[in-house]
Amino acid sequence: MAVTIYHEQDCDPSIIQGKKVAIIGYGSQGHAHALNLMDSGCDVRVGLREGSSSADKAREAGLKVTDMATAAKEANVIMILTPDETQPAVYKEFVEPNLEAGDTLCFAHGFNIHYGYIKAPEDVNVIMIAPKGPGHIVRRQYTEGSGVPDLACVYQDATGDAWDIALSYAWGLGGARSGIIKSTFKDETEEDLFGEQAVLCGGLVEMIKAGFETLTEAGYPEELAYFEVYHEMKMIVDLMYESGIHFMNYSISNTAEYGEYYAGPKVINDESRRAMKEILARIQDGSFAQEFVDDCNDGHKWLLEQREAINEHPIEKTGEKIRSMFSWIKK
Repeated sequence: MAVTIYHEQDCDPSIIQGKKVAIIGYGSQGHAHALNLMDSGCDVRVGLREGSSSADKAREAGLKVTDMATAAKEANVIMILTPDETQPAVYKEFVEPNLEAGDTLCFAHGFNIHYGYIKAPEDVNVIMIAPKGPGHIVRRQYTEGSGVPDLACVYQDATGDAWDIALSYAWGLGGARSGIIKSTFKDETEEDLFGEQAVLCGGLVEMIKAGFETLTEAGYPEELAYFEVYHEMKMIVDLMYESGIHFMNYSISNTAEYGEYYAGPKVINDESRRAMKEILARIQDGSFAQEFVDDCNDGHKWLLEQREAINEHPIEKTGEKIRSMFSWIKK
């Protein structure tokens, strides 16, 4: 299915420049949204909790900082960029009481709208502008004159111009420099979660761990195993990122390329594909979302246990030692 991609000539910058924008949260995405929009000539304020450690950073960057409720009350475009699990409470306490008819409620991920954890009143717009990259890259590319592609979508159009507002906001982020892809809350949420779980985070980390464990259990030194299955991963991904799989294959040896075609289907086999389909089904029916929310309500018990386990894995201990040898890696 083809998608529609929009560029700078499709956006009206004056729309977002004529709005009062509130960025709720100043983490990875929050700082990028706030600074890029400010540098694009927008009237931006950052809403933070009382005593937030991010307040001084935002002020030093030249941003107006207020509490969350005041930011929401002052603005007519409110972007909520706190973590997914905190958004429903932040919305209920600080944003919802200060919404007015015709306001635009914004998100960078569709989780809470799609799964119904946040329900906006019918007289406000609900849109999403989701940069396809972490916040520090969104900011860096903007300052370098380029931009990270954005997904943009409208869940609720109360004013009749919600799509134009979404395009203009994405322009302010720098997304129109590379491309704004029209999507839906459903597609963005489900595809994003699947990518994170099956490939980018879950699949990749488990594959690296399994490769490391296979080599070390067979008696190979941990340091060499680290280089083969962990350190060189970035080099391979960088080649694919820059010019595609075909360019990566051109850059590696014939031996490595032959091994790719021979061994790849043995690792990612029919059983792996069935697992991917099961993962996608749990995302689509909402059971993953509910499991995640339940763990959040239990103080992140399971999440913290898994985090501690990976932090103590031998590959992390080995990696820390190896990386300390590299003077070019920033600590």
